[in-house]
Amino acid sequence: MQSIYAFVQARESDLKKEEKFLNASMENMYGLYLYLLALLVEIQKLAEEQLTLSQKKYLATNEDRNPNRKFIDNALLNRLRQDEGLQEKLDNRSLSWELDDEYVKILWNEIKESSVFKEYMSSGQNSFEEDKRVIHDLYQEIIAPNDKLFEHLEDKKLTWIDDLPLVNTLILKMIKKLKENAGEDYFMPSLYKDADDMEYAKNLFRKTILNDETIQKEIEGKTPNWDTERIAEMDSILLKMAICEFLKFPSIPVKVTINEYLEIAKEYSTPKSSIFINGILDKLVKEYQANNSLNKVGRGLM
Repeated sequence: MQSIYAFVQARESDLKKEEKFLNASMENMYGLYLYLLALLVEIQKLAEEQLTLSQKKYLATNEDRNPNRKFIDNALLNRLRQDEGLQEKLDNRSLSWELDDEYVKILWNEIKESSVFKEYMSSGQNSFEEDKRVIHDLYQEIIAPNDKLFEHLEDKKLTWIDDLPLVNTLILKMIKKLKENAGEDYFMPSLYKDADDMEYAKNLFRKTILNDETIQKEIEGKTPNWDTERIAEMDSILLKMAICEFLKFPSIPVKVTINEYLEIAKEYSTPKSSIFINGILDKLVKEYQANNSLNKVGRGLM
């Protein structure tokens, strides 16, 4: 959607150039995932550094001399810290928190003061499940919603902000499903499930643009109360993408297409866009079903 919008706004004619941007944007999402995993490691390192410094105090207390190492020894954090694949991928993308450690400090200070952290440190238990649960809860309640972190990520890479909800959800799922005996590459999933996923994005972009005139004719006449030129540009793009999926992607169920684009409209367009788009798509589906234009393959795709 963003690539098509950029293409239309720039009145571009170079599809390959915009496809490169699309590919880079998708790759950047994986970079955000790695960057946020690295943030957990940096928080653990900072906690360890502060603990070490407290032990060296001239007037160290008994607590300073015998500190609670439970968070520093957290099994999940140690797993990430020892993950050579994570560090290699970060290095390859030149991603590091070294120059942005102020955000690590902000988050660590908030974590230390949280009830989740205090209960964990004083629980008297020591298990993999507890280690996993506390990182999940700290990420969900403190890291993911942090405004300062949001601003930093926005400054770092603008496209990351649209990817952030998806990446946060993925990280929480990965933490929750982690088993103690999981493989070394558990936190390093592929960006795409398979080659078809990668091709889908490219094909949707290309087919929507190359079939623009044909798809535009499908919309005309379906908006009796709206002049075509009065339709919000984002709504027009979402309609065209949905129609392209109807007609050019036989394996995608109609209901899936409609639901996906209604959700995107709620997020990116006007308050009434989802109602408007739903009305147009509903008319088109009935028309396509009547004249057998929906070339869908497989059970339940209509």
